[in-house]
Amino acid sequence: MDSHSILTFTLVAAIAIASPGPATLMAINNSLAHGQRSAIWSSLGNASGLFCLSSAAMLGLGALLASSEWLFNAVKFIGAGYLFYLGIRQLFKKGPMVPDGIQDDLKESRPSRSKLYKAAFLTAVTNPKATMFFTALFPQFIDQSAALLPQFLILTSIFMALSVSSLSLYAALASRAKDVLTRPALSRWVSRVVGSTFIGFGAAILTMRRQAA
Repeated sequence: MDSHSILTFTLVAAIAIASPGPATLMAINNSLAHGQRSAIWSSLGNASGLFCLSSAAMLGLGALLASSEWLFNAVKFIGAGYLFYLGIRQLFKKGPMVPDGIQDDLKESRPSRSKLYKAAFLTAVTNPKATMFFTALFPQFIDQSAALLPQFLILTSIFMALSVSSLSLYAALASRAKDVLTRPALSRWVSRVVGSTFIGFGAAILTMRRQAA
């Protein structure tokens, strides 16, 4: 694998990652509701999910997903269902994200690191669009005449690093705007927008069709 291939992959991956999706929305929501540091764990959870998807693609499981309509639909419904759950929970959330007077109690009400990590991990691995992305993208940059494992590690590490950086940036920007976005009246609308967007992502997943193998 030459430097030109690595650079090209990095640019393509950066464009894909910068486009907001469920992981981005989750990082922003966690940053607003529980503080910027909480987004670190959801970012790591998402990166771990991406590693699993990348591994699956390299092992040929992505091709299996593309060729099996039953398996593809199963993953699609699970992923969409989880996003619907997240969206409905936000829509029916009572009160603002960070009500006045409880800033000192934020640590006590903050979800555990493992819960933040697991939620982001589950969001990543149940997204068939991401699996299809890895299945379609990786073969374009793999040198079949060279050892597979080093190339896999390089490309996956780049993708994970870009993902963590992007989510951290979104979380930081959300944290800077927190004073505005968490005002009682506005934060209720933010929760509605977040919830509706999660549901929109879920609906978009349901419209996905399996590509012929």
